[in-house]
Order: sequence, then C-alpha cells, then structure tokens
Amino acid sequence: DFAFSNIERFSTASLITRLTSDVNQLQLTLMMGMRLLVRAPVMLISALILSVLISLQLSRVFLVAIPLLVVLVAILLMRVGPMFRSLQEKTDRLNLVVQENLTAIRVVKSFVRERHEKDKFAARNDDLRSASEKAFGTVVVNMPMMMLIIYGTIIAILWFGGHMVSAGTLQVGLLTTFFTYVVQISISLMMVSMIFMMMSRSVACAKRVTEVLDEQPDIADDHCDSTLRVKNGDIRFDHVYFKYDPKSPEWNLTDINLDIRSGQTVGIIGGTGSAKSTLVQLIPRLYEATEGSVSVGGHHVRSYSMEHLRDACAMVLQKNTLFSGTIRENLLWGNENATQEEIEHACRIACVDEFIDRMENGYDTDLGQGGVNVSGGQKQRLCIARAILKKPKVLILDDSTSAVDMATDAKIRHAFATELKDTTKIIIAQRIASVCEADQIIVLDDGNMAGIGTHKELMKNCEVYRQIAMSQLSEEELA
Repeated sequence: DFAFSNIERFSTASLITRLTSDVNQLQLTLMMGMRLLVRAPVMLISALILSVLISLQLSRVFLVAIPLLVVLVAILLMRVGPMFRSLQEKTDRLNLVVQENLTAIRVVKSFVRERHEKDKFAARNDDLRSASEKAFGTVVVNMPMMMLIIYGTIIAILWFGGHMVSAGTLQVGLLTTFFTYVVQISISLMMVSMIFMMMSRSVACAKRVTEVLDEQPDIADDHCDSTLRVKNGDIRFDHVYFKYDPKSPEWNLTDINLDIRSGQTVGIIGGTGSAKSTLVQLIPRLYEATEGSVSVGGHHVRSYSMEHLRDACAMVLQKNTLFSGTIRENLLWGNENATQEEIEHACRIACVDEFIDRMENGYDTDLGQGGVNVSGGQKQRLCIARAILKKPKVLILDDSTSAVDMATDAKIRHAFATELKDTTKIIIAQRIASVCEADQIIVLDDGNMAGIGTHKELMKNCEVYRQIAMSQLSEEELA
C-alpha cells in the first residue's frame, strides 16, 4: 500500500534487515518466552511459598536478595536497550554495503574498486563488531552478578540456618529441603533474567518493525469511486505544484498548466533535474500533487481507485527492470491473459521482433536475473512491449529509448503513430529527434514550464528549446 514516498523513507537494506534479523529475533524471543514466562513464575512463586511455610524467619533473606536482583536487571535493561537499537542500525549499514556490492559488482570490477569496497566493508564490519561487543559485553555481566547475589543468599541461609539448627528451632531435614527450594528460586530468577535480556533486544527490534507497520501510506483510495473507469487518455494539469519534502522551501514543480487530448503524442524535454520524471509520475499517482489537480479521462485522479488508474496508465520507468524467468513471462506482466498474437503485435511495435528470432529459444529464452543476457537497448524494447500489452489509455515513456539507436527509435515512434492512435503517448527524451514530430512539446526548466508547442513554434519562441536544438541538430536540420 506504500506510495513511492513511503518506500523512500526506508532503505532497501534496512527493510531486509527488519524482515529477517529483527523478525527472527522477535520469533526467537516469543518461542522461548512462551515456555519460560509460564515455567519461571510458577517455580518462583511455588518455591517462595513453600520456603515461607518451612521458615518465615529464614525466608526474610529473600527480602534483600530479590530486590537486589530486580535493581540489577533494571539497570542492565536501561543500558542495553539503546545499545541493541544501535546494533540493528549498524547491521543495516553493513547489509547496505553487501547489497550494493552484489548488485553493482560489474561497476566495482570496471573501476577496479575491489580493495576500496573491501576496506569499506571491513570498516562497517568492525563498527558492527564493536557495537556487538559493547551490547553483549553488558549483557553477560548479568550472569556473574546474579550468581554473586544467589551464592551470597545461600551463604546467608547457611549462616542463619546453621544457628537455628544449633538452637533447635529448625530441623536439619527442613534446612535441606529449604536449600532445594532456594535452588529452584535461583533457577527461576536466572530464567526471568534471561527473558528480560532477550526482551531488551526484542523491544529494539519490535520498534523497528512497528515503524514500518505504523507508517501510513501517503496515497490511499480514501475518496475514490471504485466503479469509475478511465474512458480515454485526456490529461489536464491545473495549477499543479509539487515538492517531495513537505518541509522544503522550494518547489520541484511550479504552477504547471497542461491540456493533453486523448491520442496525442506529447514530448517532454529539458535539462537534467528539470523535473521531467516528476511531472509524469503525478499522472498514475505514484506521487500526489501538493497543490492543484491532475485529471485523467475527465476526472480527478483521486476519483479513481489506484488499481484502475494505474491499469489504464502504462509507464516505462527510467530504470528498466526485467525479472528472472523467460521473455514470455516478463511480457505477460503487461497482460497475463495475452495471446501469442497479441504478444507478437506488441513486440512488432516495440521492434522486439528484430532480435527475438535470434534468441536461442525465442520467447521462451530465459533472461536470468534482471535480464543479464540482453543488451540495454533490447531490455528497453522488452519493457516497452510489456507496457503496450496492457493496452493502456496513457503510455508514458520516461527516457525509455536512450539506449536504442536512432533508426530503431524512429521505427518505434512511427509504430506508435500508426498502431496506437487512440492512446495518449507521453515521451520524455534527451534527444530532440525523439520528440520533434510530437503534437506538442513541453519544455521544462528547473520545475517550470519554459515553453509548450510544436517543434517549429518552440524554435521561434522558446530560448531554452532553441539552445537544446542547436546543441544536437545540424544546420540543415535546424533550417
């Protein structure tokens, strides 16, 4: 249910630690605690009652011993709680290095940074070891201190009990029985102490788990009409403002006003960091507009359930992601009920058919983890075909042909114009050639609309667009 903004508050490494280490610690404490929390109190209370029945005078020794143990455990719990919290956070940091090195191993090897990454891992591992030694070093103090108090109690009972036997007020057999109950009390106190030590770490883990569980989704279907469907690809931005951090003094998007008719091809261009991706992510409600309104198909995006809105808006993100499995299985993400004919049609539009026949098993070729056996351009085309299979009302390509050659890019755009006439196509691009034939082009500059119009209109009226064009096109193309 989380929006992108919720997910960004927790690192992937931290979420993995919370799902594994923290949850396992809670599970272990629960499994052991359920037994010990029943067994230890019953043993303790029973032994105390029987000890009092044997000798009320001798049982007064416990009035000193038990409060001392309670104070000792309380002091240790107060000290180790923050230590265990710090320990889990340092585990997050170590897992982050491991995750980065596994997912970016090619980059590490390409830059010959193995030694640097080993040193970074060693530093964080040493940091984790130090935190572990500090936390568990404090915990292990519990046992010798407890044994000191317990053995002191036994010595005191021997002293006072011996005098009582000598005075004839206590039988030797009853003193022996009393020692049996003292041993039971000692064992039960150690068990209770162990439970509290385990719980001190579990409390730190539980807080981290509940942070995720208590996180409220920033975007929800609170006021939607579950029966409403997106009828067409009309899109309207009405005085839209947006910023990622509500506390930030600066806007990422400022006063955006747009009208896009269904079936149009719209290009979005601008410099790096001009909020092009941010703009299009407001359409399927991946983020929520801070001020103003975004409408799709004549209705505010909040009027639709997120499932139906996002089902009508296919988006190919900047980072192309393929999953382990075959090409066919990845394409069926777009439509799990798609026929072979529909798959082939989508692949023709995305120019996947140009290389699919060269694959060893065609559509049944296994892609491996993340599509490691296809090139960047092939991966982009597969992601575009997957999006087309959804038969969306709005198709958004977020710089999704950057790894495709110019000729293939032109073929894909021509196929869009002829095969997807009723679909609104929004193309974010860095290349002028990818958007110059669009029905309208939106020029963004630092979150502001610097211009909107056709290629010819912008060449005359928009300085930002003109500068981009002059840096990319030849004099003949400019003319």
